[in-house]
Amino acid sequence: MTTAERAFPVAQPQYTGILEWITTTDHKKIGTLYLWTTFLFFLAGGLLAVGMRTQLASAAGTFLTAEQYNAAFTMHGTTMVFLFVVPVWTGFANYVVPLMIGARDMAFPRLNALSYWLLVSGAVVLYSSFLVGPPAAGWTSYVPLATARYSPGFGVDLWILGLTVLGFSSIFAALNMIVTIFALRCPGLTFHRLPLFVWSVLVTSFLLVLAMPFLTVAGVLLLFDRIAGTNFFSVSEGADPLLWQYLFWFFGHPEVYIMILPGFGVVSEVLPVFSRKPIFGYKMIAYSSVAIGFLSFGVFMHHMFVAGIDPVLQVFFMSSTMLIAVPTGVKIFSWLGTIWGGSLRFTTSMLFALGFIVVFVIGGISGVFLGAVPVDVQLSDTYYVIAHIHYVLVGGALFTFFAACYYWIPKMTGRMLSEQLGRLHFLIFFVGFNMAFYPMHQLGLEGMPRRVYQYPQSPEWTSLNFISTIGAYILIVAILIFMWNFVYNVLLGNGRVADDDPWEGDTLEWATASPPPAYNFARIPVVHSARPLKDDLPH
Repeated sequence: MTTAERAFPVAQPQYTGILEWITTTDHKKIGTLYLWTTFLFFLAGGLLAVGMRTQLASAAGTFLTAEQYNAAFTMHGTTMVFLFVVPVWTGFANYVVPLMIGARDMAFPRLNALSYWLLVSGAVVLYSSFLVGPPAAGWTSYVPLATARYSPGFGVDLWILGLTVLGFSSIFAALNMIVTIFALRCPGLTFHRLPLFVWSVLVTSFLLVLAMPFLTVAGVLLLFDRIAGTNFFSVSEGADPLLWQYLFWFFGHPEVYIMILPGFGVVSEVLPVFSRKPIFGYKMIAYSSVAIGFLSFGVFMHHMFVAGIDPVLQVFFMSSTMLIAVPTGVKIFSWLGTIWGGSLRFTTSMLFALGFIVVFVIGGISGVFLGAVPVDVQLSDTYYVIAHIHYVLVGGALFTFFAACYYWIPKMTGRMLSEQLGRLHFLIFFVGFNMAFYPMHQLGLEGMPRRVYQYPQSPEWTSLNFISTIGAYILIVAILIFMWNFVYNVLLGNGRVADDDPWEGDTLEWATASPPPAYNFARIPVVHSARPLKDDLPH
């Protein structure tokens, strides 16, 4: 028994092998399970996207039928939002937040395990819809399209049930994270000393607890309409024709920030470490996350400018949409201030963080245009909207996801990924991403509507769509390079053994071994600043 184990006795697992992983309540193993599971669903959602891009490479493509295309974009959007982006950040948070705050585990380990297995259960229910006729009402499932009259069968029912289970998974995980951050911080770790990734996870968790119930309730009401004959969304029976949209987007726009705020936190951790200087404007970044969370509930109706809402409301929500760009801009300028004058180290993680800033600014600018009512009315339901959301969410989530992978995988596994392969991965990914999604801006300006599987009436759109499809296939190459990098260097054990602190990091996760022991810290650390490893904290 080691000295650390004598200092903090660790209960031996009741099972070994796969049963140990199935029954575990260790936050690090649960975080690992989240990351493996969500990456598999990322691959599934990506394959659906490639299928759609293959179909659209020509004006009258025959790779998919209309029904298959509708099912593909429904499940692609649902998979990427609910089975990848949201839970993948839960995975990273599960693993690193207790380490960053000097805790030995999450506040409620069994609830943590329940959250993961609810994710798996919800995913199984969701994808079982393929066995009975996949849902084809779009990932937003607007009514009346999602009602039993227009979408018969059990596909939409299973879709709703799956999302309901996933909603409970997210809510339980968020509540657990909130309590963990409030109650288990180590001595000296005040809120003004919290790592910025922890700040972003905390705000995200509050958003999940407040926003997710609206989608859950809306889904249950729609399910009652479909199978019990109620009329919550039946306009002929007096229901508000916009009720579903109100409920969905009151969840949906906070969900945008649920997906991107943890990525902001990753960038706020990576940039100062590889700029070799403290983060510029720590409090501004922390408070801007809180401001984004607060304002996110006041912009949801900009998704409904063409739905016939009152012009006064249009002006209000246009203004609030412009306003939420302010705290986001604060983050951008703080990051640029961090880089400015720093001793930059262009590791793969740093490259992905810098690439994120580029693509997110492009997406943010297009979002400001869409926030203006006259522009939105013209561009609504065109490929310009597709371009915007992919630059903000796909670019925002994936660039920061890979930044987090290259930054924290050495801590999680004890093995370094190849920096040479990582830089190649970044270069190909950056080129492929912009080839795939930038042409969609022009397609939208030319009037190409979203959610069409053929466009023979406008064959002039073929060239831009073909470029976009090539970009999608280039992205596949980039993902394969990342997967080989991980398999060769981590799973096969060929990577260099990682030091406890390979990046000379600032926060507490680097104060323990790589990978961390079951007890995390032999002695609970005491911190005196937001950069505790710079205060001669014992390793």
